[in-house]
Amino acid sequence: MKNLIVVILAGMLASVALSEPKATAPVTYIDSEKVTAAFTKGMPLIETPGYKVHAGRRERPGLVELHTQETDVIYVVEGTATFVTGGTMVDGKLVSPGQLRGTSITGGDTHHLKKGDVIIVPNGTPHQFTETSNPFLYFIVKPISENP
Repeated sequence: MKNLIVVILAGMLASVALSEPKATAPVTYIDSEKVTAAFTKGMPLIETPGYKVHAGRRERPGLVELHTQETDVIYVVEGTATFVTGGTMVDGKLVSPGQLRGTSITGGDTHHLKKGDVIIVPNGTPHQFTETSNPFLYFIVKPISENP
């Protein structure tokens, strides 16, 4: 019986390893000039129904954000920032579908971000830059969940 289970598991693993996933979207290449230009203003590099990639730029603190379907994966390119996550958003208002903004956070966790750091903010989590260097540059990858 034990050998039969091993054979079945081996067959299942082999079929998974041999099956190739189908590409659902074309490969996207963004050259360095376009990336550099995006960082001068802070703007999206690409937005699709499944994910977004932004070149973020901050020169000052911002409002609290909460995305109901987007997880923010942030990689710091340049500068430093104080970033608060979690807790409770104060005076939250819906500004567009799935996007809330507020004035501050109570009871959150404070993170001191610097070049090379990565922080991941799951969808539904309030977050806010409370202090930033000028400029503070960061890549944001935003996988989008269908089920908030």
